[in-house]
Amino acid sequence: MKLRAILAGATVLGGLAGAATAQTELSLWYHGGGNQVESDILNTIIEDFNASQSDWEVTLESFPQESYNDSVIAAALAGNLPDIIDVDGLVMPNWAWSGDMQPLQIDESIIEDFLPGPKGYWDGELYSIGLWDAATAMVTRRSYLEDNDIRIPTLEEPWTGDEFMAALDKLKATGDFKYPFDPGMAWTGEWYPYAFSPFLQSFGGDLVDRSTYQTAEGFLNGDETIAFGEWWQSLFAEDYAPGTSQDPADRDNGFTEGKYAISFNGNWAALGALQVFDDTIFLPNVDFGHGPKIGAASWQFGISAASEHPDGASAFIEFALQDKYLTAFSDGIGLIPPTESSAAASVNYTDGGPMEAFYGLSEAQALVRPVTPGYVVEAKVFEKALADIANGADVADTLDAAVDEINADIERNQGYGHQ
Repeated sequence: MKLRAILAGATVLGGLAGAATAQTELSLWYHGGGNQVESDILNTIIEDFNASQSDWEVTLESFPQESYNDSVIAAALAGNLPDIIDVDGLVMPNWAWSGDMQPLQIDESIIEDFLPGPKGYWDGELYSIGLWDAATAMVTRRSYLEDNDIRIPTLEEPWTGDEFMAALDKLKATGDFKYPFDPGMAWTGEWYPYAFSPFLQSFGGDLVDRSTYQTAEGFLNGDETIAFGEWWQSLFAEDYAPGTSQDPADRDNGFTEGKYAISFNGNWAALGALQVFDDTIFLPNVDFGHGPKIGAASWQFGISAASEHPDGASAFIEFALQDKYLTAFSDGIGLIPPTESSAAASVNYTDGGPMEAFYGLSEAQALVRPVTPGYVVEAKVFEKALADIANGADVADTLDAAVDEINADIERNQGYGHQ
């Protein structure tokens, strides 16, 4: 009887030991390698999730942002994708269309109150979700505007295009600034379509026909877009803004050093201006006739098509959407919390907080970039066209060439799966 009890006890202990090691491993790749604050927050979420249940154990591998997308693409070709992938929202449709991602299995009622930018939908299904959003604004000093009798715009009454150019004329005439406006030409790559295509969209153009995603004809080279291109070129030809040869150091510090009167910048970089000038203000984008627009979308979590455990991967992603983690990311790296409740609990975006304006801007003006697998090509074509126009290229010819290149890519890829 005693021996039987001992054996029974051993069986129980063995079962407990088995339960303790029964967690199925879920691999997670992240783009924030080298950012210690970001890594610490994500590691906290992972540790909390792993401790909260006994089914899954998430393990993290981080990559430098510059090489992350290439690493994912290479892994997809080799069949070595992790379970959970971090994906820039703008390229998610391409990865989903390519068959490298699968839809999330989360309760979508949880994200009903999220800003639109962090939600990653493709082909009618949710493929990714972000823990923050990013927004741009006109960053300036109240004193610059008041001293020059320039109206301070609001969300309800943004500057018109004519008002904006009149403001630049007044600021330029003071002789106090190297340039009255800094759009950030030294920042290349995705900054161009993220920051500058909203100006185009406010004129009434776009990178592509969003109703079908089958052509850029009439959208990237129509009358509205030509008007945008002529305005864009005038910024540089008439010395309103530094051009493509802008010193990156001036982009980073020119506003706080007094070289530029107005800096078009993202919320992740704007906090530094508050620390230098106590009268820093963040203004909505300009309305050029079709409403003011700013870019939206963020890095987001999704599930690779290779994952054999989409239920576990989805469980982790849903776990990470708790307000306390959304607020922690905002406080840690300065980006916009995606919900009102997480913003209210944050340091910078709470009611009366120094960055509160950005939440309202994201809510009222944000427009996601074209939701299509072809965006990755459209973005590069648009960047080159804008740089060429800024450098004096013929506006209409440059836009026609851009349309031809985008349309050829769409045709080459048989419409990218759009119905």
